Amino acid sequence: MIKITLPDGAVKEYEEGASALDVAKSISEGLARKVLAANINGEVWDATRPINSDASLKLLTWDDTEAKSTFWHSSAHLMAEAVETMFPGVKFWVGPAIEKGFYYDMDLGDKKIAEEDLALLEKKMNELARQNNGFARKEISKADAIKYFEAKGDEYKLDLLNGLTDGGITFYTQGQFTDLCRGPHIPNTGFIKAIKLTSIAGAYWKGDEKNKQLTRIYGITFPNQKELDEYLAMLEEAKKRDHRKLGKELGIFTFEDNVGPGLPLWMPNGTIIIEELEKLAKETEKAAGYKRVVTPNIAKESMYITSGHLPYYADSMFPPMEMDGEKYYLKPMNCPHHHKIFDAEQKSYKDLPYRIAEYGTCYRYEQSGELFGLMRVRCLHMNDAHIYCSKEQFAQEFMAVNEMYIKYFKIFGVDKYVMRLSLHSPEKLGQKYVNEPALWKETEDMVRKVLIETNTPFVEVQDEAAFYGPKIDVQIWSAIGKEFTLATNQVDFAQGRSFKLSFTNKDNHPEVPLIIHRAPLGTHERFIGFLLEHFAGKFPTWLAPLQVKILPISDKFMDYANTILQKLKNADIRVEIDDRNEKVGKKIRDTELARVPYMLVIGEKEMNEGKASIRRQGIGDLGAKDINEFIREISKEIKERSM
Repeated sequence: MIKITLPDGAVKEYEEGASALDVAKSISEGLARKVLAANINGEVWDATRPINSDASLKLLTWDDTEAKSTFWHSSAHLMAEAVETMFPGVKFWVGPAIEKGFYYDMDLGDKKIAEEDLALLEKKMNELARQNNGFARKEISKADAIKYFEAKGDEYKLDLLNGLTDGGITFYTQGQFTDLCRGPHIPNTGFIKAIKLTSIAGAYWKGDEKNKQLTRIYGITFPNQKELDEYLAMLEEAKKRDHRKLGKELGIFTFEDNVGPGLPLWMPNGTIIIEELEKLAKETEKAAGYKRVVTPNIAKESMYITSGHLPYYADSMFPPMEMDGEKYYLKPMNCPHHHKIFDAEQKSYKDLPYRIAEYGTCYRYEQSGELFGLMRVRCLHMNDAHIYCSKEQFAQEFMAVNEMYIKYFKIFGVDKYVMRLSLHSPEKLGQKYVNEPALWKETEDMVRKVLIETNTPFVEVQDEAAFYGPKIDVQIWSAIGKEFTLATNQVDFAQGRSFKLSFTNKDNHPEVPLIIHRAPLGTHERFIGFLLEHFAGKFPTWLAPLQVKILPISDKFMDYANTILQKLKNADIRVEIDDRNEKVGKKIRDTELARVPYMLVIGEKEMNEGKASIRRQGIGDLGAKDINEFIREISKEIKERSM
């Protein structure tokens, strides 16, 4: 018998060789019908795989991220089976699950798959899914695996096998399709109820443009049609909200070939949004005890060697410039400069926590294929700050940073968020991570403790920490449920030592401070990209580039329009007059399309009464109102940063 420990701590005995699915059936048949995979001792397994020793077990259903990943990986295999049925002789490279769905790279030889073939492939996938074929796992020797794929003439799988060793090679078979795969997979194809193949693309083998270009098919599947329909509706809405489309329509930003890829130019409307965000950040940080600093955009190579950015971060930095026999780099991060500011004056425990903030410009060499609108750029303006504190002060400071995030979420109407606690990987100490195992454990425990004590929703992710300490990546969801990575919050136990930073503690001894790196509003680029999609370009009044448009119904009311214009400008409200020779209906439609929060329509009656007819974006006519009363109301809305 073996002992299985469940998530609630309960321990149950089962016969050796029992599977997670057997455990689920012993609890309830209803639960068993929902189980897609299982977490066994921290590793995701097939729900049908035999368990031969004592283990901790968590049953995974569609609600679990690992289950979705398993579901989509199995769907990639199902698609490959359909492709092989329709295009005999096809050769496959890799077919992973991705954040939403899956893809498979394949070599079709002299054949081609067109967009119109996707519907036929979907039909074949549905047909195969209804066969309820199980995913059978088989351990196989390297020699037999090579023999199998040599017989198929599949050089791509043979290449994969070159990097594998005996004892760790497995095949998975469902129906008539067998693949080299480590798994895991769902119990059978019958779980896949709704299928959509979304696009076809080219992809170089191994990502190397010198290699052959393969065909990549993307798709997504769900356990029911309702979820697929909702997902496709969300995609359609997301297209309308695409920040690249809205950014161009609303005059927020632009790119220019002669400036360079990944280097956005901020138009006047975008610059207004930037200034409003910086104003918010400066007010918030001043109230929280931060001091503002300014640092240059370049630094000597020696500083980045000290910080560890060289060599750990070298691939993401622009090539160096050589001047006066020295190498200089565009700064990829603000932190080394801030450390030098901390070190410029002697500190005692009375000076801590020492908080400094800057909207610093950074430069990162993102690969061309990774650039994407404002979300992945090479020049970024970061809402950066660093807190230097003692270990005793850490919990309170870290908590205050989290509270700042929550405040911002409320201001911007972000209802769903989660913190991803990114941890190090012990086997990569000294390579990817600073080689301080005890300090890694201590700081990771400190961060975890604060998150638990503050009831902050978080998940843990291995092998994604910063090289100098654990970090929290803040995941937020837009109004239509699209996920974004907003910002990061990092704990650094290493750079204080690297830069020989210290303060005099209460015992009159030098002590190295802990450093918290935080950027609650991320970068202007990524955050404004998110806001464009979150609000669909309909910014709250305080953030809108243009807050009010005055619409006179004819030229004879222009003097009154200009009087209102001046009153609003004196109240620091962003306002313009639509003085075109157009009918008022067209002016209203155009102003709606420009997503201006308020319209003031004025004619004879309004002029005689000292009023304006107020229209609100997305709502319509609010009736006539005294101009001074309107100014009081909109000024209050702007000051309070109301949604």
